[in-house]
Amino acid sequence: MAENGEEKLIAVARHIAKTLGHTDTMTDDILQIFSNFDNRFREKLTDDQPLERTLKSLHRQISRHISAQHHIWSDSAESAAFLDSVDQLLAVIHEWNPMANDKSVSVSLDKADDLLQQAMFRLQDEFTTLMQRASESVDLTRHQNGGNNLGDYYESEEEEVDDDDDDNEIPIAHPVTDYGILIEALPAGIISDLHEIAKRMVAAGYEKECSHAYSVSRREFLEESLSRLGLQKLSMDQVQKMQWNELEDEIEKWVKAVNVALRILFPSERRLCDRVFFGFNSVSDLSFMEVSRGSTIQLLNFADAVAISSRAPERLFKVLDVYEALRDLMPEFELMFSDQYCVLLRNEALAIWRRLGEAIRGMFMELENLIRRDPAKTPVPGGGLHPITRYVMNYIRAACRSRITLEQVFEEIVVPSASAVDYRDGDDRALSSSSLAVQMAWIMELLESNLEAKSKIYKDSALLAVFMMNNERYIVQKVKDSELGLLLGDDWIRKHAAKVKQYHVSYHRSSWSKVSGVLKIDNNAMSPTGASRSLKEKLKLFNSYFEEICKTQSTWIIFDEQLKEELRNSVAGSLSPAYRNFIGRLQSNNDSGRYAERHIKFSVEDLEARIFELFQGSSGSGGGRK
Repeated sequence: MAENGEEKLIAVARHIAKTLGHTDTMTDDILQIFSNFDNRFREKLTDDQPLERTLKSLHRQISRHISAQHHIWSDSAESAAFLDSVDQLLAVIHEWNPMANDKSVSVSLDKADDLLQQAMFRLQDEFTTLMQRASESVDLTRHQNGGNNLGDYYESEEEEVDDDDDDNEIPIAHPVTDYGILIEALPAGIISDLHEIAKRMVAAGYEKECSHAYSVSRREFLEESLSRLGLQKLSMDQVQKMQWNELEDEIEKWVKAVNVALRILFPSERRLCDRVFFGFNSVSDLSFMEVSRGSTIQLLNFADAVAISSRAPERLFKVLDVYEALRDLMPEFELMFSDQYCVLLRNEALAIWRRLGEAIRGMFMELENLIRRDPAKTPVPGGGLHPITRYVMNYIRAACRSRITLEQVFEEIVVPSASAVDYRDGDDRALSSSSLAVQMAWIMELLESNLEAKSKIYKDSALLAVFMMNNERYIVQKVKDSELGLLLGDDWIRKHAAKVKQYHVSYHRSSWSKVSGVLKIDNNAMSPTGASRSLKEKLKLFNSYFEEICKTQSTWIIFDEQLKEELRNSVAGSLSPAYRNFIGRLQSNNDSGRYAERHIKFSVEDLEARIFELFQGSSGSGGGRK
């Protein structure tokens, strides 16, 4: 200790002499003054050996470690000695740096920097080796927070695996139900060793090299983890060119993978970064960004490709899955990607989420165009349900199962976490004035206009009424039995139920007014013979009209059983009493009563039976309800 103190004193004295001496002569004079106190000063002040001796000693120690052909950290004593030598070298450089203006000191410091660089390169190699060996041996099923093991989410693609060849076992993912997991990515002892190396590399100014060594290894782990979840590395162009059934499968894998990544893998990597680079926040942030960037971009590019792909209406439901997955994960993006290095990734995730919303709105526009373009060429046989009615109503009914999500899309809500709560807690009565309700009402209006145009193809006004009655009834039922009812409101349902009744009245008037009119009896004075002749002619005309209507309308379709019964009962309820009265009048006529049975083709019971055979439809008419 005394010798070290003496050397430091001599170093200070030398520095003073060099600083104050403007010429070599002045420097010598100052050294002479110091030597008057102790003759050893001149000898030692003019000797540059202390720094050189220290560096030579450290060079011998460090070079022995640098040239080692084995993994230094396989021996804890050897690794500790290496770190101690590095600490001494860093201390020497720090101590002598203030005197770097001295030419001899500067030369020595250059040598020290070269030695430090060699030491850092070896430490970087050791850091990489530790990472690789630890990653090979780590148990991926270990975690911190309880619940299912991560290993429970994987299975082997090989039913039979050679016990001697572990590389044949390629895990794939099971459905994940518990995200409360943090992977023990590396053993605690390895993390401690990595931290000790990182401390020295950061202290020496080699933080970028250390971060790079760390990131390369962990990036490979993340990429392999996503691959195990079944996620392929696809370019945006490849995604856009995929067949839809293939893309559907990829979307399912993506949803699973993005949830595991953002809820399990990335938080575990963030935690590992913070432990390895504890005390060095900037290095930790940089390392996490380098580790996660590639996998994050892979996940986001897939979602972006989905957002800018075809906006065919049938793609809506899978696109909603992607939209909802990103929406639900935005808090995770906010939590882990808000530092200076990762904020661009978070912003990109938010932008893609919004583009997915635009794509969903675009799909509804395509649905509108599909309705507008559907031609009014061929009438549906029997006045049954038109395919466009069935398609549109089943489509929007299925879409409204994601009502909360669609409300967000059409309101262009920015904050996902708040929006979901707002809509869930909102008053359903207010939904009928929401943007989504307006959109749905507009689609309903387009559909009804389209159906009205198609109804004009029917030359028979009664069949036109049946067609509109069928389709309006179907629309009302689909609205009442789904979330659409909440969106469109009770007033909308009452208004359109009233339309069904109007078409009912129109049908009755068009079909049966003429028949009922025949049964009306003229009470004006008429001779018995004239009255008898008039009743017989009316009955004959009634039979002709009735048979023609029954024959024609037995092939017509009323898809809804309740509506069918209502129509039959309505016809029977108005026609049967009039017919019974007419037959009674005919039978009571003195002139025609004796031969009345000869002219009566239908009894009241027969008439009602024929009425209840109406709307049976014909094979292949396609009016069934689905």
